[in-house]
Amino acid sequence: MMKATQCLLLCLATPFVVRTCTAQDAEGCKDSPLISRFPGSVITACSDKADDVFSFTMSPKPQKKIEGEFHRIDYRFPNAASKAQVVRNLNTALHRAGYTFDYDSGDYGDFTAHMGKTWIQIEISGGGGIRETIVTETQLKQEVVADAAALSSGLSSNGHAVVSGILFDTGKAEVKPESAPALEEIVKLLKQDPKLKVYVVGHTDNVGALPGNIELSQRRAAAVVQILSAKYGIAANRLQPFGNGPYAPLSSNDSDDGRALNRRVELVKQ
Repeated sequence: MMKATQCLLLCLATPFVVRTCTAQDAEGCKDSPLISRFPGSVITACSDKADDVFSFTMSPKPQKKIEGEFHRIDYRFPNAASKAQVVRNLNTALHRAGYTFDYDSGDYGDFTAHMGKTWIQIEISGGGGIRETIVTETQLKQEVVADAAALSSGLSSNGHAVVSGILFDTGKAEVKPESAPALEEIVKLLKQDPKLKVYVVGHTDNVGALPGNIELSQRRAAAVVQILSAKYGIAANRLQPFGNGPYAPLSSNDSDDGRALNRRVELVKQ
């Protein structure tokens, strides 16, 4: 399939056949069902990912990082259309569809809007480009967990180790079933060294009331200990839960990334 840029070059090189030359969308790309293209526009590139993250502009507020199903479509709008015309049309289309606007730069041509868990950012350039970024919010799958060797190394060198892959729903202390691989690595570590005893320490970010965060971190640590003992047969006297709430952050709580790092479970050598 001939790409849009290839077709345009062919038209310019052969002006007498321009009427029969129609620019085509980039191969494999199509419009989003959420918003139609500006009339006469051509897709120049696209990207689709089942699981990704994007930071949406929310100025003057900080960017909002959304995780989920990701789609990006780049268009080139026709030379006969003005940037102001394109901005007005796309902006009005989202308003009429019922989207809530979180950022709107006005004539500059950038805006962010959402409806439910679907977020759209549109960027319109004076050079004829339109970029649509669409993310439907979900929680990224935890595919990387700490292994027993890494946990052992952390305990030996630092006295503590972060256990990635232990998951909880927001505000709850029940360990999610997807945490099994990480729990099994803890079990492997403890069975490799029968004399090892650890504190299981829960940590939170600083969002919410301090007493609630302390309690939540304690309950989460206790839940991990209970599973290790009841399901995996680790002796209870080798495990001691402790809730540290927001008192030992790994990063600043001023960003989504920092808060995510601070919500964790650690092992501390007794």
